[in-house]
Amino acid sequence: MIYFRYPFSDQILTIDEASAQKAVRFVSFDTDEIIDFNGNSKEISLNQFLDNTTDSDSLSSELIDFKEEKETDYLTKIQQVIDFVKENNLSKLVISRRKLLNLERDKVNLTQTFLHLCEAYPNAFVYFFIKDGKCWMGAFSEVLGKFNKKTSEFETMSLAGTIPVHEDWTHKEIEEQHPVTDYIKNILKDYSGEVGQSETYDHPSGNIKHLRTDFKVKINRQDVEKIISELHPTPAVCGFPKEFCQKAIAEFEDHPRSFYAGYIKVETDETIQYFVNLRCAEFFQNAVLLYVGGGITADSSPEKEWQETELKAGAVLKNLSFN
Repeated sequence: MIYFRYPFSDQILTIDEASAQKAVRFVSFDTDEIIDFNGNSKEISLNQFLDNTTDSDSLSSELIDFKEEKETDYLTKIQQVIDFVKENNLSKLVISRRKLLNLERDKVNLTQTFLHLCEAYPNAFVYFFIKDGKCWMGAFSEVLGKFNKKTSEFETMSLAGTIPVHEDWTHKEIEEQHPVTDYIKNILKDYSGEVGQSETYDHPSGNIKHLRTDFKVKINRQDVEKIISELHPTPAVCGFPKEFCQKAIAEFEDHPRSFYAGYIKVETDETIQYFVNLRCAEFFQNAVLLYVGGGITADSSPEKEWQETELKAGAVLKNLSFN
């Protein structure tokens, strides 16, 4: 079962599984785990969606023996990451954590939660799926790539830096976004003679905002997957250089990211779109795990990084609907 909604759309879509065509694919951060939904996408009405109301207590899997990372342990680790970033002269290294919400006395109305996310984040790709014993939901607006089959235009964006919507940018966020922009531009140069690049501007997302730069190029259809494999994971969810930072993440993080910071591929007759899977949560019968992270730089403050992850967790947390 899967439901999703495109950015700036009111349509709720699902998959008609009568076809063998791969319509929606979820790829994990390490690309080792893939969940496919085969068929053709089709719109359903709000009433049809509500007719299939699903609660967390109907899920088949439970979270067992999970220990949440304490704030003190996180602060100690982030200071070690800052030292590591300085020692290795890294522009940034992205470190994630998981926030636990126990459902011992409550159950989450997953259907209403999806609708709340759609309302709260009109510019986001919002999804909700249950398959193979897993249940995930998320809402985020970072596009890893979008290919127009008719025009051969490929679009992507550099999205990094996070602060509350009412605050002003500091040197830290500006320096955090620069390597993401340079990284993407250098990859696209290998596939197109002309790279269109926008000015950097604010990208609001609910209670927070990011810095964003857009790119547009014309490419060959057969190069789409090559570009995506080079772009993922971007410095925005990993760091740079990519391979070095991936190894460092494995050392500093004591948990698998699973589908967090992976990507979602959605294909239709006209387009192939790839969305980065951030602001997301994994749902169990007895708990919710909220996945969040932050770009650690030499200028980072452990306390501010903790506050930033708490702020990001609120993107899903404040939109949960309980029965």
